[in-house]
Amino acid sequence: MVSTRRHDKRELKGLPYGTLGIIPVDGCEEMAAEIDFHLKRWREERENEHKDSPAFIGYNRPTYIVNCSLPRFGTGEGKGVVQESVRGMDLYLLSDVCNYSKTYKMFGRENHMSPDDHYQNLKRVISAIGGKARRITVIMPYLYESRQHKRVSRESLDCAIALQELVRMGVDNIVTFDAHDPRVMNAIPLNGFDTVQPVYQFIKALLHNISDLKIDSDHMLVISPDEGGMKRAVYFANLLGLDLGMFYKRRDYTRIVDGMHPVVAHEFLGSSVEGKDMIVIDDMISSGDSCLEVARALKKRHAKRVFICSTFGMFTGGLEKFDAAFEEGSIDRVLTTNLIYQRPELLERPWYISCDMSKYIAYIVDTLNHNSSISDLLDPKDRIFDIIARYNEAQEKGVPFI
Repeated sequence: MVSTRRHDKRELKGLPYGTLGIIPVDGCEEMAAEIDFHLKRWREERENEHKDSPAFIGYNRPTYIVNCSLPRFGTGEGKGVVQESVRGMDLYLLSDVCNYSKTYKMFGRENHMSPDDHYQNLKRVISAIGGKARRITVIMPYLYESRQHKRVSRESLDCAIALQELVRMGVDNIVTFDAHDPRVMNAIPLNGFDTVQPVYQFIKALLHNISDLKIDSDHMLVISPDEGGMKRAVYFANLLGLDLGMFYKRRDYTRIVDGMHPVVAHEFLGSSVEGKDMIVIDDMISSGDSCLEVARALKKRHAKRVFICSTFGMFTGGLEKFDAAFEEGSIDRVLTTNLIYQRPELLERPWYISCDMSKYIAYIVDTLNHNSSISDLLDPKDRIFDIIARYNEAQEKGVPFI
């Protein structure tokens, strides 16, 4: 048996920038609790030569979560209330703008919260802080309005405006995951903006759940489902030492459906996929139509298995189409992260694998609070090489990889 367990505590020797505080904006309480659990464990065990320094006052606490409330008036208007002092703290605000499970009453009717509602709540919390914090970092896994990142004609530029608005309100750094187009950071060139790829978590989840993978170019291929995701797929393929294939969307530019030109067909560019495992890598599954069409096209070309890896699984078109695709053999597994809300029935599906990101975010928070570099977290190639080597070792020895 080859174990994947390693000492997971980071060695951070610097002084904390300020007393750590985590504020989960409505809808992020579960993720915040997981992050808090890891931070408490690490900080109880960590030794530091400066521990007697006044800078370490409040370093070990029963919880790092700062509670806030976001009550609503009968009209649907709201306000933010921070329920304890945050003066001089290094604050990390968690916001899941895709959590549609949260509701509020307006004129007696129940409304599900939209991304706009969540974004307004985030601003309310920042306003309630009132400039008293030493530093504010917003951790927004799904970047608000990230698909509206560029102006093509007479249209709004929502993502850039939102970033600038947050900075004007006093936010120092923004951490997001797999931004639809990272160049949107150019809207705030004088402030911190980091976009993190969950590549390591995808690979780890695959290795833990699939026992007979052969990670080489003769048995596996990385697929980009469209031309916009090529950079992401190239990074993934290079880390694993695999070849790359790509689909491009042939669109009907004579008409517009739901604000977009409809896709007529998915055309494939790449080497033969016959008998190989496919890893389709993308930033999000919205309705799921495109990734399922890609999966069916790969199966028609006699691909062995199709694994879909997507940072954000929204499944706005429902889960039934994925159930049908799994039954017909078009897909084998779908992997998404818990960075956004996951409906309970999704977690029960036999084709679904959830990739937990709470420890990864805890690493980022802990490291940033110590004013240390997160470069190795943004580019986890060493950890990826290590886990693949141990997986291959387990296969050679014929023992389970756990």
